[in-house]
Amino acid sequence: MTEVECPECGADVSLYDDLETGEIIDCGTCGAELEVIDVNPPVLERAPELEEDWGE
Repeated sequence: MTEVECPECGADVSLYDDLETGEIIDCGTCGAELEVIDVNPPVLERAPELEEDWGE
């Protein structure tokens, strides 16, 4: 397990070793949804908000 700093609140986020790029994880401290941008070394960014398309 690896620990990386949350880009939102600065808390340590524990990551499993079998992490994959594009995976979404939650910060246990602030609750932010974070996307894994890179795995070596691990890089996290705030996950993009999903927009409703309302069937358009």
